[in-house]
Amino acid sequence: MKLGIIGLPNVGKSTLFNAITKAGAETANYPFCTINPNIGAVTVSDKRLDFLEKLYKSKKKVYASAEFLDIAGLVKGASQGEGLGNQFLSHIRETAAVVHTVRCFESKDITHVMGRVDPLRDIEIIDTELILSDIESVSKRLERLEKSVRLNDKKVLAEREFAIKVKTHLDAGNPARTLQLSDDEKIILKDFFLITAKPVLYVCNVAESDLPEMENKYTEIVKEKSKKEGARAMPICAKIEAELSELSENDQKTFLKDLGLEEAGLKRLIRAGYDLLGLATFLTAGEDEVRAWTIKKGSPAPKAAGVIHSDFERGFIRAEVMSFDDLFRLGSEKAVKEAGLLKSEGKDYLVKDGDIIEFRFNV
Repeated sequence: MKLGIIGLPNVGKSTLFNAITKAGAETANYPFCTINPNIGAVTVSDKRLDFLEKLYKSKKKVYASAEFLDIAGLVKGASQGEGLGNQFLSHIRETAAVVHTVRCFESKDITHVMGRVDPLRDIEIIDTELILSDIESVSKRLERLEKSVRLNDKKVLAEREFAIKVKTHLDAGNPARTLQLSDDEKIILKDFFLITAKPVLYVCNVAESDLPEMENKYTEIVKEKSKKEGARAMPICAKIEAELSELSENDQKTFLKDLGLEEAGLKRLIRAGYDLLGLATFLTAGEDEVRAWTIKKGSPAPKAAGVIHSDFERGFIRAEVMSFDDLFRLGSEKAVKEAGLLKSEGKDYLVKDGDIIEFRFNV
């Protein structure tokens, strides 16, 4: 899971990144503080692994991980190279999804690059630059296709027609992700490597004074915007999350309780990232190790086995599967077996989130 944190300068991107990774990315009250993207991996906390570690007395515990890129603030004209924009846009292309951080707080101390807080305008500035960058990319592709059209190749003609469809949509000021496509067209679009085709999560960065509800007039605007385009939005207070990340687990619980919050916003953010990318987690457990593995939702058992090792997929025989919920409820693997809840599944089995699996294979 590779997520790019983007937004205008001074909206709290690096503060959020610091909170996520404790990497100490530089934060400052001026544009382009971040020139090269800060990259950090964060473990995805999972209480299921903690339970399995104790149950199996495992020597090692390995959580799933997510990678975040703190990409420099984009500005108006980025697609034309303003503010080192072309360089920043190339960083976004490397990510699987975009965390678009939107400033939803007032502050006399932190300058807004546009002079005043207006989340809808801020989003539209970023969207416009990303769309313009994609238009340039599709236009270059069309130029190449036009040179091959005279060959009357059906595949080239079909791709040219599709590229025109995509460019028309972008020219109208719409991100590629809002284009209605067939399943086959979605596969073709992936090969275009468009920034605006990536799924987006809007993070509304609110003030501490907005806690615990984390709602204000600005967050409502962003939520309405996200709803219209089929994206997602969630509020978070980056400043508080950064403070939380410096505390011990017990102190975090106390701090959250004092703030009236049930859990840290970063846990919600990572869950949202998994949902955004359609990811799920299956588990392996034993005396040597308990581990969480990340897969696409609905992956067949052999594909999930391949995440562990290509030999597992190539020589797949079957998967011995039990659900974590059953194991947690019954208290032991033996009890799960006696209840008839340990299943032997074949190649067509679609792995579910929370499945505990032992793969049988032969190569």
